[in-house]
Amino acid sequence: MLVLLISGCGFHLRGAATAPPEMERTYISADSSYTVFYRKIKSAFRAAGVQVVDSPDEATAIFTILGDSTGQRVVSVSARNVPREYEVWYTVQYELTSNDAILMPATTQTLSRDYTYDETEVLGKAREEEILRDALVDDLVRIALIQISAL
Repeated sequence: MLVLLISGCGFHLRGAATAPPEMERTYISADSSYTVFYRKIKSAFRAAGVQVVDSPDEATAIFTILGDSTGQRVVSVSARNVPREYEVWYTVQYELTSNDAILMPATTQTLSRDYTYDETEVLGKAREEEILRDALVDDLVRIALIQISAL
């Protein structure tokens, strides 16, 4: 009974990301191939069945990473003017083209997370920042794939 109720309301489990047919062979254009976003989007494309090629001449589509930046800023300080809370942010800007047609215009996505800071736990907090930044990239890749799947 529950299965019939759920299927009747239009609910569907989210499956793997699907790419439009134009992305059969995709070239990823970026200033740096060493950023976390570049590596993760390339891996996600492959997982979605997209063949990532090494040359734009071989490609049926080009995913261009126009911007890829990250950083942190102080959110709050103690009475002694010591940072107590930081915000980690990651911003990417990308577009998708195929044969001079724009499949997805330039899109900018920014995500951020806050974390508390304690100067007695410097190494642990540095690792926490790395983990948060990695999670931000995972979320940004997921957002990009959802946008591409909707094409």
